[in-house]
Amino acid sequence: MNDSLEVAVVGAGPAGIGTAVALERLDVDYAVLERHRIGASFRNWPDEMRLLTPSFPANAFGVRDLNAVTIDTSPALALDCEHPTGEQYAEYLEAIAEFHDLPVETGIDVESVLPQRDGETDGFVLETGEEPIRARYIVWAAGQYQYPSSGDLDGATHGVHVANVDSWAEYATRASSTESAGPNRIAADGAGAAAEAVSDVVVVGGAESGIDAALGLAEAGRSVTVLDDEGTWQFRSPDPSEVLSPRTNERLETSLEEGAPIDLVADARVAGVERDDGGYLVTTTAGDRVRSRAPPVLATGFEGSLAVVDDLFAFDGEFPELTDRDESTETSGLFLAGPQVAHNGQQFCFIYKFRQRFAVVVEELGERLGVETGSLEAYREKRMVLEDLECCEPDYCNC
Repeated sequence: MNDSLEVAVVGAGPAGIGTAVALERLDVDYAVLERHRIGASFRNWPDEMRLLTPSFPANAFGVRDLNAVTIDTSPALALDCEHPTGEQYAEYLEAIAEFHDLPVETGIDVESVLPQRDGETDGFVLETGEEPIRARYIVWAAGQYQYPSSGDLDGATHGVHVANVDSWAEYATRASSTESAGPNRIAADGAGAAAEAVSDVVVVGGAESGIDAALGLAEAGRSVTVLDDEGTWQFRSPDPSEVLSPRTNERLETSLEEGAPIDLVADARVAGVERDDGGYLVTTTAGDRVRSRAPPVLATGFEGSLAVVDDLFAFDGEFPELTDRDESTETSGLFLAGPQVAHNGQQFCFIYKFRQRFAVVVEELGERLGVETGSLEAYREKRMVLEDLECCEPDYCNC
């Protein structure tokens, strides 16, 4: 690999691979830098986890497969699957990289990015575990899943983050009780008074990953209590990034109707986790206690890879401030691709959202590098470009 690039794409997930395929249409010297392997985040999903958005091969009718990262592929067709597992989706990404012969360099961990502003050689130095790499422009596409967060939870080390679970069926065996799993119970203290609720596993966080964990554990025969400060399962919205997806809602409702041992507790903000002889005691800020026989599962979100370069972005609340070409407003030449892109308060956290910005970023890069960009019109023709950011506010028809 050339250690001096025109464009460095950091990350070989859907955002990085999708951006690279668009860059292939231009006469640009670039490389994709990946610290593990293509689709590494997806390969780390629990075995039971699947993509929320359905894949369907409707390309011939002018509708892109919702999980496709190129204008001419369909995971549904390639994998013969509507909701791929993480491993399957990583295979789809790998197949795209192989077909296009993308310059993906694995084993390169970008540890920091240093802007260089000395006139003729403006650009960046990417510090890695080995030799530094220079690039005139960077597309940061490193994603979120490999950067779990436990927030400000006391005793978080007693729990296990969802990002570190290989299989819910396997994790279910860690519940220490020899009693048969059933509905969640109330334990009695020596005087016969109720002391605390008891579950095989307590899940902290009730968004997508938390409910997926609860469903997987319940299917494996374990009782589960989900504690969430809002109770995401209670709400509906036209934007699935704000609430549970239709697939997760359907799975949850079906499981509860069939008597799954899942207890959903809203307005329960967890303060901390303690270990004692009886297992793990999870305490809320209101003083309520729930005992977990196995280490609690932390579905507490992800810090995201932007933590590596957050000093190069300005932030509006939780979102990085970007231009209408997804460039950092703080650092010229640094672009963002993937689920952390946000405009007008709307997060582009699903593939079908953030993929519509690949061609926008690549077109801007091509124009600055002085190369022909006409070949990117194919993205507009195939309706895989979103440039009118005013349309990002979803309409809600409650009918």
